[in-house]
Amino acid sequence: MFIRLITSPADSAPKRLLPRKGGGGGGHGSGGRGGGEGRGGSSGSAAKGSSSFGTSPSIKLGGKTLETSPSSAGGGAKSVIPAGQPFSGREFGGGMRAQVYGSSTYGSGYPGISGRGVQGRGFPFVFYPVVFAPPIGVGGSYLYSEDEYGKADNTSRPGGPLFQASFSSPNSTFYIIADNITVSSLQSAVNNSCLKTNAFTVFAPLPYDSSNTPYPRPEEAIQYYRASSVVLTLDGYNNTAALGDNQSALPLPLPPNVDINLLACVNRTIGTSVPLVSAAGLPSDPDTGNLFFTLLHGSYAVMILSATYFLVSLKLVPRLIKLSIELDIPVILYNSL
Repeated sequence: MFIRLITSPADSAPKRLLPRKGGGGGGHGSGGRGGGEGRGGSSGSAAKGSSSFGTSPSIKLGGKTLETSPSSAGGGAKSVIPAGQPFSGREFGGGMRAQVYGSSTYGSGYPGISGRGVQGRGFPFVFYPVVFAPPIGVGGSYLYSEDEYGKADNTSRPGGPLFQASFSSPNSTFYIIADNITVSSLQSAVNNSCLKTNAFTVFAPLPYDSSNTPYPRPEEAIQYYRASSVVLTLDGYNNTAALGDNQSALPLPLPPNVDINLLACVNRTIGTSVPLVSAAGLPSDPDTGNLFFTLLHGSYAVMILSATYFLVSLKLVPRLIKLSIELDIPVILYNSL
């Protein structure tokens, strides 16, 4: 029986991950693929030059510099990437912490959007989705988006190139894959939250490259977050359902000996501590953002019945009527003469 891994987007607090009955397929061998030195780095070390938990490093998207924080609740107005910038015309921003949980499906974690794949989508949390390199003849086309978002080492990716951090207990090795800023922040957060009650080894983050077989693959993913810009994988898990294009295919069960306590702690920590752009750091879009208008010349004006009154000229009336419908704010036209 399939048991959902995560909370629904409507829930504000993350819930504990539960193991699915049965055992996951093999196919990759077992245990600790990044757990030894030479693959995962030295135990307990941190990525050089990267952010640490509690800091607020900045990222760039659409020509704008935005502040991030592991304590941000997210939200704020959506905006549109301007012409001349990569992904111009796509929306970004507005994603809230209560919406960061997706599922084990690549393309999940987008507020209000379902379905596999990330092609052509906006950036509700600003960060790009993770990308996988396509092995020849393996996996559905929806899994591979390097042509759209660049390879894992793309330095223009918000937060930097993709990195991976590993956490190994006697029974399980988990990986967090995301941009450099996010991985470094989450590694510190997991250490602070989970070492108190779980025994595991931490290794320094490494650049992620899914084209090399020692690295985590999409069929090992057990949870996506933040519009699929973060993924948690389990070494040795072989979810072949992820490799097809069948939208209704359920994920295979996790192995029966998975370290569920560590898994639950890592999942909970990602949900509560994954860096988000703060609402105050997002630009305001005049179509969907805060209402700030100036009295202009003209014989007619429009009054917005809200917490504050705003007066504008007839030139903006069509735009304001459209906005009032979208925001469900009543509009009254009156003669100012």
